[in-house]
Amino acid sequence: MATPSSVVVVTGANGLVGTAVCRALAARSAQVRAVVRRAGSAPPLEGVTEHVGDFADESIARAVTRGADAVVTTVHPMGSSREAQHRVGVEGTPVIARAARDAGVARLVHVSTAGVYDRSTGVGDVAEDGALLPEGSGAYPDTKNATDAALAQIDGLTTVLVRPPAIVGAGDTSVWNTLRPRAVRDGDRRANPAQTWSWVHVDDLAEFIADVATGAVATADDAQRGPAAGRATPVIVAGEPATWGDYLGTVTDALGVDPEWTDEPAWTGQLRTDRAHGWGWSPRVGLAQALDEVRRGLARP
Repeated sequence: MATPSSVVVVTGANGLVGTAVCRALAARSAQVRAVVRRAGSAPPLEGVTEHVGDFADESIARAVTRGADAVVTTVHPMGSSREAQHRVGVEGTPVIARAARDAGVARLVHVSTAGVYDRSTGVGDVAEDGALLPEGSGAYPDTKNATDAALAQIDGLTTVLVRPPAIVGAGDTSVWNTLRPRAVRDGDRRANPAQTWSWVHVDDLAEFIADVATGAVATADDAQRGPAAGRATPVIVAGEPATWGDYLGTVTDALGVDPEWTDEPAWTGQLRTDRAHGWGWSPRVGLAQALDEVRRGLARP
């Protein structure tokens, strides 16, 4: 369990997920080493200390992981070039992971994505052992899959690959509360209303990550009860079932525009969260609350 002496390193601490993780860790009285690229951008929270630099720099990685109990990695430049995503994810993240292992850090919690799974039309529900997308599926899934594989090859480190779907939550850089609605306003409104829209609220995601990082979830021989000691364990974290009719309908209604509904083939399965629930996680933010937050955000001038 977490104690006031728990020391957790968080990369990308000024991002949507990183900030929420810092907040959840601070609430658990952990001492947080917030790694950011820009001075003065770490969350101004009690127990959070800013460390400015590139986590992929070996000297910085060694410095911030020395004496730490856990490391949480949240950085992946989605939307950047394939080269940038490969450099930061596939090449950069293992640098701090190896530094963590060499420093005797108990756990690495890496924010991956459910986007690594094949969710094609006709595929049913997807659990952690579901088929991964093949190489060539796109820069984002390719580099996220490659990052996960690189981390899994680091022996002797208890690694948890957290795989969330769409992460909702208020913020200027929030894809689903800010950036996607902006694209909808600009005309990107096509979707099959029956297509599954898998999601999780950033606060619930952060609570899960903080519990895993601080040891509230014990290691176990059975992955359904906890992460495997010294190896990599994937875990899907998602909220209640929803569709594009729910999400896009909310956004278009808030913006005062019409959606463009189609009947094109689409995935209608669900992400299985049995493992996360078996680890003691129970999300608090329901679909209605999450969509209301989106709606209220779009109603502001």
